[in-house]
Amino acid sequence: MNTHLCEYCGTKFNSIVNLTSSPCFRHPLGPNKGKHKLYEGSEKAVYDCKYCGTNNRSLAVLTSLPCYRHPKGSNKGNHAPTL
Repeated sequence: MNTHLCEYCGTKFNSIVNLTSSPCFRHPLGPNKGKHKLYEGSEKAVYDCKYCGTNNRSLAVLTSLPCYRHPKGSNKGNHAPTL
């Protein structure tokens, strides 16, 4: 069975339909103000932030932490995974 991840929060889903139909608590517009977004990269042993290079073994943990090189300003957004 395939696992699908949300790019914003790292939550795992068994289907893309379930992922894209559920509100995301880490959506960029605010908690639950948008749907989960499919992470289109492959599952990895380590996920890297595309803005600063910070890495973590968990996509959920990486995306939960503020990024000091975020485009909106230092620590004004969370890390975003590379594909």
